[in-house]
Amino acid sequence: MSAGSKPHGRIRTAVFPVAGLGTRFLPATKTVPKEMLPIIDRPLIQYAVDEAVEAGCETLVFVTNRYKHAVADYFDKAYELEQKLERAGKTEQLDLIRNVLPPHVRAVFVTQAEALGLGHAVLCAKPIVGDQPFAVLLPDDLIWNRGPGALKQMADLAQASGASVVAVQDVPREQTSSYGIVATESFSERQGRITAIVEKPKPEVAPSTLAVVGRYVLSPRIFELLESTAPGAGGEIQLTDAIAALLTRETVNAYRFRGTRFDCGTHIGLVEATIRFALDHEALSDSARKMMQSALDELGVEDLE
Repeated sequence: MSAGSKPHGRIRTAVFPVAGLGTRFLPATKTVPKEMLPIIDRPLIQYAVDEAVEAGCETLVFVTNRYKHAVADYFDKAYELEQKLERAGKTEQLDLIRNVLPPHVRAVFVTQAEALGLGHAVLCAKPIVGDQPFAVLLPDDLIWNRGPGALKQMADLAQASGASVVAVQDVPREQTSSYGIVATESFSERQGRITAIVEKPKPEVAPSTLAVVGRYVLSPRIFELLESTAPGAGGEIQLTDAIAALLTRETVNAYRFRGTRFDCGTHIGLVEATIRFALDHEALSDSARKMMQSALDELGVEDLE
């Protein structure tokens, strides 16, 4: 177990900050939250929820705003639709809408009254999380892996090491100004202790090219640090600042997860994820490949391979 850490139990609670307005995807997100944008036939939030459930989470805390009801509606029962599908004998579709959450998993919805940043959104979940380690997942970051999901990998490490874990990936140095960047010591293969975390550093001063992405397993001590974190730019409370403070008190490890991350908070990331999932889809892969090759042929582009 790492120095400066204390035993972690298995994480049982996951927090999903979903209060953002998704202005980048307007006008689509005028009425549809960005977390409900589909990849094939499932919304982004479902992929994040499935990842959390796989990691052992049984309580899912959705931090939303007062205007966004679609996420809550999605995880609620749809009695009229269920009755229609049942009467029509469409059992496969009925199972799909009844099983968006396993029976042992509960969804809790908390309102973030003001848009005061990611750190504030996480702090809103404190009454539900309590004094236990917990996960934070940003549904914009869709992580695809044929083996265990990214959060399952991180939860295993957190339990074994007794430390908080932050997901990282390598990025080109010219892109460091778009991410939180960590400095580490003793980084080997996939993990290392974080010694510093810097928000959006210029490439020439970035301490590394390990960028933070939207998965965290955090000690409950983060809440007291968020409560004492001064608002930064735009009056927002930054989770990065609280993690920087946590580093001085407990071990926080960076973990380079197995899998591919799609930044579905951007147009091209959403397109890329849709293409990848279509090519990996059992029923769609052949048709998707043919359709894409046909489109490339029309544009005079070389073979898809």
